[in-house]
Amino acid sequence: MMKFKGAKLTMPIKIPNGLPAIETLERENIFVMNDFRASHQDIRPLKIAVLNLMPTKITTETQLIRLLSNSSLQIEFTLLQTATHKSKHTSAEHMETFYKNFGDIKNENFDGLIITGAPVENLDFEEVNYWDELCEIMTWSKTHVFSTLHICWAAQAGLNFHYGVPKYQLSKKLFGVYKHYALTPNHPIVRGFDEYFYAPHSRHTEVREEDIAKVSELEVVAKSELAGAYIIAAKDSRMLFVTGHSEYDNDTLANEYFRDKNKGLEIDVPYNYFPDDDPTKRPPNIWRGHANLLFSNWLNYFVYQNTPYNLDELS
Repeated sequence: MMKFKGAKLTMPIKIPNGLPAIETLERENIFVMNDFRASHQDIRPLKIAVLNLMPTKITTETQLIRLLSNSSLQIEFTLLQTATHKSKHTSAEHMETFYKNFGDIKNENFDGLIITGAPVENLDFEEVNYWDELCEIMTWSKTHVFSTLHICWAAQAGLNFHYGVPKYQLSKKLFGVYKHYALTPNHPIVRGFDEYFYAPHSRHTEVREEDIAKVSELEVVAKSELAGAYIIAAKDSRMLFVTGHSEYDNDTLANEYFRDKNKGLEIDVPYNYFPDDDPTKRPPNIWRGHANLLFSNWLNYFVYQNTPYNLDELS
């Protein structure tokens, strides 16, 4: 797909100048590139858009950029927000500086799109105040994006919108770090995975394997005995649905737990997370390797290897 002329072996993610994630990632020795340096490399970067529906925008930006940077591919990174919902937890200045609305990019084509989770799973889809706009974006993605990765609530929303798969309320929050295994170990999205691997979940609803099995265009690639279907793939490889949060930092679930405890809400200690289930102990990150492979495999096998060099061909 890609054409290279004198390209360097290290071709990291290109992100807007001044994005707060830059300082964090540089401390971690993760190679990011500003606009000036990127413009002097003779390469067509992958165009990846992220529709960030999470309330903690900057944290989610950093988590996703960290994972997308773990490859030799140069990526042009575009952050999207919904016009019908304004962020209450991130400054207006940050949103105006770094984010675009769907209307700004709807005539463009992208190699890949990531739609994040959102803390709205207790609502019916139609009750979410940006549902109509999200449906418009998901419709647009079928003709303007080669591969779309849906995360957590967005996975449930995408499965429902594209394939009519229902979601169900859980009796209590699924919250912790769960063991998973691949049902089809040769599928490209799980290439290189261990026989068992771990991923965080934090949600009040689920999709069920028996409903997915009724849709001939879909297959469950990986699952957990406790957390259910985890990676669901469209058989044409254009859409992937991941029901957990492999992008989470080691302290993300802890922050959610202490936030709810401090609000006086009933919340269990996250499953298989704190050592000895003791919230005073630092939780180890036992899913980082899986997270990096998941995003690297998506970029390589579902985006880079298959998307046309001329993105106008998508339409």
